[in-house]
Amino acid sequence: MNPEQIGLWAGLILSLMVFSYLLGDNFLYRLAVYIFVGLAAAFVTIVTVESVLIPWLSTTIAAPNATGGQRALGLIPLVLGLLLLFKTTPRIGRLGNLALAFIIAVGAAVAIVGALSGTLIPLMNATAQTVNSDLLNGFILVIGVISSLTYFQYLGRRAPGGGFRQSLPIQFLRTIGRGFIVVTLGALYGGAILTGLTVFSERIAYILSRIGGG
Repeated sequence: MNPEQIGLWAGLILSLMVFSYLLGDNFLYRLAVYIFVGLAAAFVTIVTVESVLIPWLSTTIAAPNATGGQRALGLIPLVLGLLLLFKTTPRIGRLGNLALAFIIAVGAAVAIVGALSGTLIPLMNATAQTVNSDLLNGFILVIGVISSLTYFQYLGRRAPGGGFRQSLPIQFLRTIGRGFIVVTLGALYGGAILTGLTVFSERIAYILSRIGGG
């Protein structure tokens, strides 16, 4: 048996171990998940070291003609990583909060910019074009967006009993938004199931053809 066939059999066995979860949580499913997590962690570590750390260090700290600014810039990730290691010690774990605050702030800024430039602005432009070209679909799209956002609106007046009460228009929009969200999640879930079954059947057919041909 050549290495290719070994890989095919291993993929088939691991796939069946994952699908054994349909019968309930069991040892085979957990073993497949542990193998996947271990391989994913090892792969991410190798890619990070070879594609991120080594190129970064070679162009900053270890560069032959690096300036003081470049070397200082190269030390920033190392310092942040060292501060994160302090989180494992209760006595000096607070120092790791500095690195977490920096990472969260940078991540939030990048997420906001990406959401505005990559999602919200193109969505607004597409919505405006849809409203101009197709009035009915544009109206449904606008109502869906507004009602879905209103569904996550929890502002209201304090009721005499101690709870809160929202106005009837807000409750009506929340009900419509709940319907849009349910339909969207159902469509996404159904699409994910169909995609998974299609990929699984294609891989099974490929493995069987390769095994039969070998």
